Amino acid sequence: MDDSPNYLDPQTLARLNGLDLKARLIVEGFVSGLHRSPYHGFSVEFAEHREYVPGDDLRYVDWKVYGKNDRYYLKQFEEETNFACSLLLDTSQSMNYRSASAAMSKLDYAKHIAAAIAYLTIQQQDASGLVTFADAVQDFVRPSSQPSHLRQLFHMLEHAQPGGDTSLGPVLHDLAERIRKRGLVIIFSDLFDDPDTLLMGLKHFRHRRHDVSVVQVIDPAEQDFPFEEPTLFKGMEQPLESMTEPKSVAKAYRAEFAGFLNEVASGCRDLGMSYHLIRTDQPLDTAIIAFLQARSRMGRNV
Repeated sequence: MDDSPNYLDPQTLARLNGLDLKARLIVEGFVSGLHRSPYHGFSVEFAEHREYVPGDDLRYVDWKVYGKNDRYYLKQFEEETNFACSLLLDTSQSMNYRSASAAMSKLDYAKHIAAAIAYLTIQQQDASGLVTFADAVQDFVRPSSQPSHLRQLFHMLEHAQPGGDTSLGPVLHDLAERIRKRGLVIIFSDLFDDPDTLLMGLKHFRHRRHDVSVVQVIDPAEQDFPFEEPTLFKGMEQPLESMTEPKSVAKAYRAEFAGFLNEVASGCRDLGMSYHLIRTDQPLDTAIIAFLQARSRMGRNV
């Protein structure tokens, strides 16, 4: 019997320190060589500028632009602008939920997936950016393919704290206007909001001609409703409490939750978006492979 630890299991990963280490373990454990970018290094053809981010390679600073306006800009070349991935992470209070049997909260699990995808994207010399949000945008870092950029994304993920109410519709409308360059947008959220408002926000991204993937992250207890003894349920975003006899509401709850998941999934697919449901009791490699397979079935890469 092999007693070696499974480094892709949420229970094992939860005991490790450092999101950069975890991201490497997740990616190198299952996806090395699965997808290689056809682009290598910088193209000789200049494409555009972007603002300097601390940690960027100073070799690509355009000193002529600096001399004119006293601001640092980097030259981007054609290959660096071929693929841009924006990771949108919901940090609202509901994402902080972790049931007794789960190794991680929904937020921590989503952070691990986002870190792994950022690592994979930048390793293949494509660009990755990150946005955190709750009822409003909190942090916004535009995509870059610079290796040093990955440290900034990991730092941002590690320090993202849960808080605020879910307000997906308005936030998605805001971000659809801010993310001007067409590319891949991946949304990590439990999507606990009004489905109609959510889908209208997602539709805005499609109007801007982005390639959108929706990753709905839930705790197993939210779907399975395993509670049996009388339980005090507390709202995570609203100051509500309810002492409930779980057995009397379990069937109705499960049916309501299944209906909610189906409505969101159907709405995303009607918009031509990749949708995947992920539970925090899934091994990280299984979750990401399923995500990549869902995109592959739609004829899309990472």
